[in-house]
Amino acid sequence: MTSTDNTIKPGPWRVALHAQEQEIPFIMEAEEKDGKTVLYLVNADERILVDEFHQEGDSLRIRLHIFDADLIAKVDGDKMAGRFTRNDLDYPYSVPFTAEHGKANRFKPNPAPASYTYTGKWEVVFTDPDGKQYNAIGMFEQNDNNVTGTFLTETGDYRYLEGQVEGNELKVSTFDGNHAYLFTATPTEGDNLSGHFYAGPSHHETWVAKRNENAQLANANEMTHLKPGYESLAFTFPDLEGKEVSLNDEKYKGKVVLVQLLGSWCPNCMDETQFLAPYYSKNKDRGLEIIGLGFERTKGYEEAVPRLQKMKDRFDIEYDLLYAGPADKEAAAQALPALNHVLSFPTTIFIDRQGKVRKIHTGFSGPGTGKYYEEWVADFNKTMDELLAQK
Repeated sequence: MTSTDNTIKPGPWRVALHAQEQEIPFIMEAEEKDGKTVLYLVNADERILVDEFHQEGDSLRIRLHIFDADLIAKVDGDKMAGRFTRNDLDYPYSVPFTAEHGKANRFKPNPAPASYTYTGKWEVVFTDPDGKQYNAIGMFEQNDNNVTGTFLTETGDYRYLEGQVEGNELKVSTFDGNHAYLFTATPTEGDNLSGHFYAGPSHHETWVAKRNENAQLANANEMTHLKPGYESLAFTFPDLEGKEVSLNDEKYKGKVVLVQLLGSWCPNCMDETQFLAPYYSKNKDRGLEIIGLGFERTKGYEEAVPRLQKMKDRFDIEYDLLYAGPADKEAAAQALPALNHVLSFPTTIFIDRQGKVRKIHTGFSGPGTGKYYEEWVADFNKTMDELLAQK
């Protein structure tokens, strides 16, 4: 940083995005690392490193992790104000934020005692602005006023949520550098819940829930499959150096191949990549290859490469990353015509040593989902050990 005017004090900062007449709060921690200031976005057990800063005029541009998004801030001692800008959409947006140093409370510092307990598993139905509904599972763990948890959907999870219960009202939020979410709820008759979901500057959904320890979603291994008549995949896309790469290349013959449909803009893809990158490093000598197919929110290859390269560098990805097209599920389905559809980023395709598709997993339940993530890891390891053991 080149100006003392925008020096960020070490310690916690309470940041609040101001959108939809709501505060979407999160905690940001500043510390010195290798002689320079770095930031961490803190959501429950998660700490996301932010270490790119650029002085622009009288403001500081803080690049947010791997995402095409920024906090543009003016720092004045214990205060900070500016805008959160997200640039990876067809409709780039900007919302104001304020921040205060020394505060580590996401919501109220001294909330009224909790009069309701949200701990447990909930069967949830969300309703979007068009009236379309989708199912989810809510999981919360409450300790006095403090609560953590997440929502699992059939295409992924809402990652690490953190907040509080004041009286009987639940408020949890998260900010990963690209997505700002706020969930609220209050109990209704029969131990049910009714709530709101605010995302970014304008997206709003409602949700209802009922306690159900046996709540289930569709099987992620059965939602996407090959069309009749297909038993393998075929594709050719450019890598980050512009070289055309085909699944039929000699490099992949006789290998177990994972094909990962991803996007650098996608937090669930980020979670999956944090698992796959070290897994590949440890297991590539067993006859494993992974190909990441990047579907990006850019106008084409030239703009997509820096986004994918940043992801590759941040997560130490040693496997091939290719640019496969725009971040659109229909475009992804057209790029891979053997699939019946693409429902989610990520989608992961398991291919055996004979080149046959053996399994397709839709979505991803990341580490914020606790036991669901652990179950996925166990199932993944079992599948891979079986495929890698084949001659």
